[in-house]
Amino acid sequence: MYNSEAFISETISSVINQTYSFWELILIDDFSEDNTLSIIEPFLDQHPNINLIRNSKNEGAAITRNKGIEAAKGHYIAFLDGDDLWKPNKLETQIAFMEANNCDVSFSSYEQIDEQGKPFNKLVKALPKLTYKKYLKSNYIGNLTGVYSAKALGKITAPNLRKRQDWLLWLAAIKKSGKPALGIQESLAYYRVRDNSISSNKLELIKHNFWVYKKGLGFSTIKSICYMLVFLKEHFFVKSKRIKVISKI
Repeated sequence: MYNSEAFISETISSVINQTYSFWELILIDDFSEDNTLSIIEPFLDQHPNINLIRNSKNEGAAITRNKGIEAAKGHYIAFLDGDDLWKPNKLETQIAFMEANNCDVSFSSYEQIDEQGKPFNKLVKALPKLTYKKYLKSNYIGNLTGVYSAKALGKITAPNLRKRQDWLLWLAAIKKSGKPALGIQESLAYYRVRDNSISSNKLELIKHNFWVYKKGLGFSTIKSICYMLVFLKEHFFVKSKRIKVISKI
């Protein structure tokens, strides 16, 4: 979380309200300068399974998230940014699914909401099965829905890239697993689309995606450009079809 005063209370509550009881919540604050810390104090006082780590300076998403991974004690690791939300049955559904299917990496469908929490009536459908080869073409895992088994795979951390470090983390997890990630078709989370986020700038995202191939995976410049062409085709002509409009009743 970073300067998350507008959303953090609702985000934490979405974890507390899980139907699955055996969770720990590690809050990693990336040196917020607003009222985020004062807002979370009551949660820390009331819930012994919520703990706080605070950076001494602003470190960025990768380093901050990795601190949470290293501190985690559970068999499974999941992620939730300070402005997104989990549905109440998220963990219960996902852990049961993973155990029933001997699954090391899973993710789910999710819905988009705006900054005020109003739904866009758009559902991003998860692929039922996601291989490493397919995942190289585009980032199909919504980070707020992903779970990996630390018991099976060990701790997997993200490289220090400003953006798309989560894509590289899930690539590493799938590669280490040796099995495809499995997608739950049910929507289990809400992703908040924010006007001032890096994700809202599509030209910036092209640059960040290129660095996934070039810096993150160590591909040559030519190979990275080739993969970017594959990425653009996959993103606009294949992945875009996974976004469905939810009909209002």
